[in-house]
Amino acid sequence: MIGILSFVGFTLLVGVISYFATRTTDESSSDGYFLGGRSLTAGVIAGSLLLTNLSTEQIVGLNGTAYSEGILVMAWETLAAIAMVVTAIFLLPRYLKSGLTTVPQFLRDRYDVSTKTITSALFLTGYVVVLLPIILYSGSLAISTMFDVPGLLGISDSAALKVCVWGIGIIGSIYAVFGGLKAVAVSDSINAIGLLVGGILIPIFGLLAIGDGDLFAGIDTLYRDNPDKFDSIGGKTASVPFSTIFTGMMLVQLFYWGTNQQIIQRALGAKNLKEGQKGLLLASFIKVLGPLIVVLPGIIAYHMFQGNLDMADQAYPALVNAVLPPYLIGFFAAVLFGAILSSFNSVLNSSVTLFGIDIYKQHINQAASEGTVVKYGKLFGIFLALASMFIAPLIANAGSLFGYLQEVNGIYSIPILTIIVVGYLTRRVPAIAAKIGIISGSVLYCISQFILKPILVGKAMEEAAASGITDPAALAVVEAEAYPHYLHVMALLFIMNIAIMLVIGKFFPRKDPYVQEYTKQVDISPYRYVTQVGLGIVALVVGIYIYFAQ
Repeated sequence: MIGILSFVGFTLLVGVISYFATRTTDESSSDGYFLGGRSLTAGVIAGSLLLTNLSTEQIVGLNGTAYSEGILVMAWETLAAIAMVVTAIFLLPRYLKSGLTTVPQFLRDRYDVSTKTITSALFLTGYVVVLLPIILYSGSLAISTMFDVPGLLGISDSAALKVCVWGIGIIGSIYAVFGGLKAVAVSDSINAIGLLVGGILIPIFGLLAIGDGDLFAGIDTLYRDNPDKFDSIGGKTASVPFSTIFTGMMLVQLFYWGTNQQIIQRALGAKNLKEGQKGLLLASFIKVLGPLIVVLPGIIAYHMFQGNLDMADQAYPALVNAVLPPYLIGFFAAVLFGAILSSFNSVLNSSVTLFGIDIYKQHINQAASEGTVVKYGKLFGIFLALASMFIAPLIANAGSLFGYLQEVNGIYSIPILTIIVVGYLTRRVPAIAAKIGIISGSVLYCISQFILKPILVGKAMEEAAASGITDPAALAVVEAEAYPHYLHVMALLFIMNIAIMLVIGKFFPRKDPYVQEYTKQVDISPYRYVTQVGLGIVALVVGIYIYFAQ
């Protein structure tokens, strides 16, 4: 009962604070609804960035991978810090200079309207088919497990999952569709504090349990008994081979933190460039500490359960139930619930923004007032939320959630990153090059991962079976050698698409060179120490890798 009361109490507290913080924002205008009135400060931006990113697909999925493979999966966290530094120094000044509400708006200015529309459609497709359902599914799985919803309601596991999916979906929709970006950002910031506190408590209690009440003894025991789990260098059979850090991994990170509407919208709502850069740098520093929350618990779970869990993705919920005192279960569940809502409503809010600004206003009703754009954006958001709630239970057998999410995201992430990079670094590459680049990138990636890879890997495994190879480790090597890692494929396609676009630009350049205009919507004077702080964060990430290299 105490757990349930603390859960309800903390959740209501976040809602009340968000309401009072946003009731004076004019949400009938595009800037007010989509960008929080361009009033977000560094702390709010940092908190919202972290909570938008850190949800159950991250906490449950990445800890599950760490349970299986160890600390090497920290690449998803630590390299994100470098990507945020690049965004703060190079991309954000350009975004704010143009007064953008959405990233595709830059593509409209740089290329043409149809390029922007294709990109927005790709974003929306990825959100509704992949990202939103995974957030809902993974979050519902965690909440259902922590509160034993099947036992509490006397229903089956699948029915409990659906109840949680619809509960999370409806509450998240209220925040995102009816509250706008500022409501999302404020609730994110509050939940960020709770998640950082609660997230750190899980490994602390876990280490205390391992060390019989002595934290440092727990650390010594964990490292002594599992030295292979603390190697930052992944082999070719790992989910993150070390070589991928220098190829597709950094590209994925740059896309996610620098061009993904779901994320960058927080920085686009900054009151000025200085606040936006400070928010990104603060978030990047905290992100370096992310492995304490999304990697270390998985390793602790491996030690405590001796690798005997049925599914790796059960590691985090099982650890929470095993080590967290009962009186904190409700609080932590509320914080986790806030993280789930954060990712869900952030993606949903970004989807509403993309539809309202880039599709409805551009193609359906160009004469629409800002109030009308917001209205129909909200209606689309409701439709999108309902669609994701129906899809979510269908992905229960998707395998490793985090790996599945990253691989499927490659369909649109690298093509979009390609045309944005070329758009900023060149002045005469034409719109037709961008269209060819984004379509060819998506199609070639789908052919690679969903046609060629299954054929070649299947053939290699058949040959291995015919040769009498049955050892799982040996079969993993056969699979890894049969086809390049998907992160390497992303890097190869990135280079190919850039080459294609540059060749087209060479022989069919646009008539007039692109010149970016300054809209003066916000002050773009940079943070004085952005370069120094950024380099310091990069050095910290490199140092961590060197320290854990074996």
